[in-house]
Amino acid sequence: MKALMQELRENALNAISDAESIDSLDALRVRYLGKKGELTAILKQMGKLSAEERPVMGQLANQIRSDLEASIENTRKRLEAAALEARLQMETLDVTIPAKELKLGHKHPMYMALDEIKDIFVGMGFTVLDGPEVELASYNFDKLNAEEGHPSRDWSDTFYFDEDSRVMLRSQTSPMQVRAMETMPLPIRIIAPGRVYRKDEVDATHSPMFHQVEGMVIDKNVTMADLKGTLNAVMEQLFGEGTVTRFRPHHFPFTEPSCEMDVQCHKCGGKGCPTCKGEGWIEVLGAGMIHPHVLEMSGIDPEEYTGWAFGMGLERLAMRRFKISDLRLIFENDVRFLEQF
Repeated sequence: MKALMQELRENALNAISDAESIDSLDALRVRYLGKKGELTAILKQMGKLSAEERPVMGQLANQIRSDLEASIENTRKRLEAAALEARLQMETLDVTIPAKELKLGHKHPMYMALDEIKDIFVGMGFTVLDGPEVELASYNFDKLNAEEGHPSRDWSDTFYFDEDSRVMLRSQTSPMQVRAMETMPLPIRIIAPGRVYRKDEVDATHSPMFHQVEGMVIDKNVTMADLKGTLNAVMEQLFGEGTVTRFRPHHFPFTEPSCEMDVQCHKCGGKGCPTCKGEGWIEVLGAGMIHPHVLEMSGIDPEEYTGWAFGMGLERLAMRRFKISDLRLIFENDVRFLEQF
């Protein structure tokens, strides 16, 4: 039996030292030291030994088990270290290799135009205001001199939240002008950009959701000449020196007298094309002198103060600024279109 144990020890140690993987090492451990392993099989024969031989064989068996376990542990550490080294070699990062190109986005052309407009007006001493898109009809209509029965209050024109027509998606950013008149000290110079909503059909120049930039000046001795001079200066800074504009008489309940301002079509140079619907001009804003009754409703004395206001469509300004022929391109998020800017 002693010879069998010595032979098992030698064979096992050789096999363990030659193991090439953790899996094969575990298989050898089970083969030699498991419950049904070769060492256990030999020990089952100890019943045939004499009383004097059993302690000697038992001590030898324990020594062999200890030697095999130590060899297995050392081999396991060697195999794990080799596997780690191989993995490190495989996953080595070459920092000299050029990195992958990181593609960054950029501002939307409409917001590029908005930033330019803000810079122009801030440079003229205006303050930029922001306000709620869900608005009260009293601010969107009543305090702007558009009482019950005005066409703009019709359900076919405006998005209402309740049957009483009191809460709505604002159809203009003009409510911020009223809020400014009620809360800000005089004189006032503000612009109010933001999203607005109307039940417009989608076409080359209309959308049910669009953006406006409204502005207002209230001070002593403000005239229509100040309005025209300021807006002409803004258009020249935005579109370049020599930009052709025109003012047409119009009617807005918020202003009196009122006008609309057009810029010459960038697509056809005033000759007429689908973009300008054959007119040669594109309307960009409505404006006028603030109605005295509107000033009174906000607690401002129209005998002492006068003012002017305007509201411009941001998308149309962006179309003119970047020579975009169709408003729908601004909202479709086609990367091929947006990458041009």
